[in-house]
Amino acid sequence: MHSVLICDDEKDIVSALKIYLSQEDYILHTAYNGREALEILKQEKIDLLLLDIMMPELDGIRTMAELRKNYNLPVILLTAKSEDTDKILGLNLGADDYITKPFNPMEVLARVRSQLRRYTQLGAAVPVSEQQFRCGGLFLDDNEKIVTADGIEVSLTPTEYAILFLFMKNPNKVFSPKEIYVQIRGELPYGAEGTIAVHIRHLREKIEINPADPRYLKAVWGQGYKLDDSERT
Repeated sequence: MHSVLICDDEKDIVSALKIYLSQEDYILHTAYNGREALEILKQEKIDLLLLDIMMPELDGIRTMAELRKNYNLPVILLTAKSEDTDKILGLNLGADDYITKPFNPMEVLARVRSQLRRYTQLGAAVPVSEQQFRCGGLFLDDNEKIVTADGIEVSLTPTEYAILFLFMKNPNKVFSPKEIYVQIRGELPYGAEGTIAVHIRHLREKIEINPADPRYLKAVWGQGYKLDDSERT
């Protein structure tokens, strides 16, 4: 049974999200600012966080920065259309997805299910012999869920890990942003594939010596991205 934390300072929104999510067999926790959310994360096992950006005391952006120091659980930002800059900043800090207010109940359920499904699959046991990949100084062990760059272990969010795993399994294959979204989420992006560029940029910052001139994750103009096969060993 999955545990979901809803964090928003508007009680009506929290109540609405609880109604939506009560259709699933989730354990639901609630918080009304970032400080409360961080305290709950210390006390409870949380599998997914729905996090509002604009909140008193500690907003979603600062909360995102704090929680990524210790937690890799999926985070879905709750945003208003006017908060595009903050939304991008949140994704850069490690958020996995976002939902724009006002919410479509079916979209909320679909995105939560998708993130939880992918998060659960990342922990599934698989044969080591089939799940170790190396590309130059980049190494991924899907059995242990470990990624190292030039021998140094790097910490990735679930979305970043899923993207890198996709590329490591398919070296030199070009994926469009839409294809990447479908591969890692198992659903059509409905216009949200633009977030992939943000995740790619953040991933490069963690695995590349020079993110502006990447050795591994390279853009193919007008087509998408690929893991450069010339680096593979």
